[in-house]
Amino acid sequence: MTMKTQYLEIVTSEVEAVCATYATTFGIKFGASVPALGGARTAPMGDGSLIGVRAPLRTSEAPVVRPYWLVQDIVSAVSAAQSAGALLALPPMPIEGYGTCAILQQGGNDHGLWQL
Repeated sequence: MTMKTQYLEIVTSEVEAVCATYATTFGIKFGASVPALGGARTAPMGDGSLIGVRAPLRTSEAPVVRPYWLVQDIVSAVSAAQSAGALLALPPMPIEGYGTCAILQQGGNDHGLWQL
């Protein structure tokens, strides 16, 4: 199995500055905020995946860089990760027009899964 990042999420209080840095450094163009993705401004990463930069959704949400790995079956992938010791932070959640995502926590890090 090959791992592929489907969505790279960056949560920061400095959305515009981070978008400007990535745009300048990598020559990408961010669009307007996408409500379905928590208000993230997104840009294509060239391989069909997206990068999204958004502000925290609540005061307790810490800055994070969270990759969402593409999986064929998100329910099976979540179950396998939980069997390996990961904790489920966000159960599979459909995002209209984008697919289904889930968030796991393990080793002090967030790990996202994404099914198209």
